[in-house]
Formats: sequence, structure tokens, C-alpha cells
Amino acid sequence: MDKKDEIIALQLDVIKKMTENNIRRLSDDIWGTARGSKTKTAEKNETPASPAAPTNEPPQTKASDGADGGVVTEKAEELPPKESIEDLQKELDSYIGLENIKKEVRNLINMATVYKMRKDHGLPTADVSLHMVFSGNPGTGKTMIARFMARVYHSLGILDKGHLVEVDRSALVAGYIGQTAIKTAKVTESALGGVLFIDEAYTLTSKTENDFGFEAVDTILKAMEDNRDNLVVIVAGYIELMEEFIDTNPGLRSRFNKYLHFDDYTADEMQGIFRMQCDKSCYTLDAAAEAKVNEYFTAVGEAAGEFGNARGVRNTFEKILTEQANRIAAMKEVTKEDLMQITESDVCTALELSNEQ
Repeated sequence: MDKKDEIIALQLDVIKKMTENNIRRLSDDIWGTARGSKTKTAEKNETPASPAAPTNEPPQTKASDGADGGVVTEKAEELPPKESIEDLQKELDSYIGLENIKKEVRNLINMATVYKMRKDHGLPTADVSLHMVFSGNPGTGKTMIARFMARVYHSLGILDKGHLVEVDRSALVAGYIGQTAIKTAKVTESALGGVLFIDEAYTLTSKTENDFGFEAVDTILKAMEDNRDNLVVIVAGYIELMEEFIDTNPGLRSRFNKYLHFDDYTADEMQGIFRMQCDKSCYTLDAAAEAKVNEYFTAVGEAAGEFGNARGVRNTFEKILTEQANRIAAMKEVTKEDLMQITESDVCTALELSNEQ
């Protein structure tokens, strides 16, 4: 393999590993800031510069259909020790954007802290529901905050494990009578001690009245009642559809009384997320490239929901890295600085922009 081939292989390997890490922990390398200046606790939830670096983040499992129509849950990692609430608060503060969410999460942390303290001292506690409804467009941080809350509740001793089980309709609903309840029960069982995060939850009740999704809802409600001290359920989706979902069953309305709405990111916030990605991955932008990136996010920021918010930023970053790899592969001599540099040409080619100033 000559030097040109080695460079191509190196760059493609970086992109491949970055994509794999983004799929496993989409939010972890999108919404935070560079971890080099943060606490050790905060480091766990960020994709490191080296994808192979260890992490002590609580495990996230994702339920999916098995060959026999059942549910397969990835094997959970060994649980890490409980974390400092102070460090978790610092990590929360470091996230880019999400200002209204940060305020609500701080309220939840304070409420849960006092609830646990009263319980430890043998004092009466109100019947506090920790279940939540997250609404907002894709890419606004809903999964990340769900995982973060699982860590908080685990650290406070409210949840035994603090893991996140992320599912959608396909992991809960079967195609035949009687199978949905069994399938959903397996999922809820796998989430005990942690958080069950149901994305696009409205799809469970958006079909006909005879749809099996209603059976899944009933099974989930029963699990919430039977395991009220060791299971938190978070449902998520678009705001209008989530309101309709909650109204489909009186049990949903009574159990979900905390609503967090995730706003779209502004152009400035998306620019900050992009720069954070560059810093973490050891890439630098020349002045012209940065100007083009800022120009691009200013344009798409007018419709951030359609663009995909932070998820769109990630996709944009990966497109630019691909073009940078193509450019470097054609060079005869390559330095370390070349491997780190993103040029105006890389940005314009990736985003199909004009090179004219």
C-alpha cells in the first residue's frame, strides 16, 4: 500500500469510526462541549478523540425484533459507580443550547434530590411521578436528555441501574393477537432499574382502534404501576402528535405530568456545535472555510427542524470530512497539518456552495 492509499484508508477509517460512535451515542458527541476542560464525570458522555477510548457511561440498550418475533436487548455493560450530582450539573451547563430544557432539568434534579432525602430520613413523600413527555423536532437532544436523566436518577439512588432502553413501535407491537403484550412486557422488564425511552410514541395510537398499539400502551401503563419505584418512562415525538397521544388514554394523562419541549437550534448554536465537533476531532478551519460554514448554517437555520438540527450538523460535518479526504488523497506529500486542515474548497464542494467571496 503506497502513501496515497494509506491516507485514504486512514481518513475513511476515521469517518467510519465517527459514524459508528454517532449511531451508538448520537447525542453524546453533538450537544456537549469539548471535554478537555471538564470534569472526569462529564467526560463519560462525550465521544473521545479516539473512538476506542474507554467510557464509563451507563449502558444504553436498544430493543429490537428478534427472529422469533420476540425482543432482543443488547447485553448491558457492567454498571459504573454513581456519579456526583455536582458534576452532572456542570455537564448539563456545558451543553450547547437547550436553555429552557436545562432549567426544567435542574428543577427535576432538585425535586428528585429532596424526594430522596425525605425518603432516607423516613419522612412522608408525595406521590411524585418521574415519567416525562419530550416534544420537539428530530436532532434537538431528546435522547441525550433521557440518558442524562437516567444517570441522575441512578446517582440519587432512585433507579437501581440507570440504563436507557430506547425503543419505537416496531420493538413493542406484534402482528398477531396476544403477542404484543408479551413483546412489550419483555421490553419493560429489560428497562427495570432504568429509563424506558419510547421514540415516536404517538405511532402506538395513531392507527385504528383495533390496532395492537393500544395493547402495548396498556401493558406499559401496567408496568409503570407495578414498578413505580424502579422504572421511569419517557415518551417522545413531535409536539402536536404527542398531545394527541396523551389524550388517547386517561392513564397516560394521569401518569405523565411533566412536559419538556425541545426548541430547534439557532444558527449560532449550530455553528457552535460544528466548531465543537472540529475541536474534538482535531480539525481546524481556515478563515474562508469558517466563513462558508457560518454562511451555510445561517441559511439553514431558518428551517432548523427540516434541516435536522444537531443531527443535520453531524451529517454536514461528515460530508466535509469526506471531501477533505478526497482532496488529501490526491496530494503527493501530506503533513500532520494537512490532515487537520479543512479548507474553503472542502466546505464548498461538500455543500455545493460557490467558492466566490
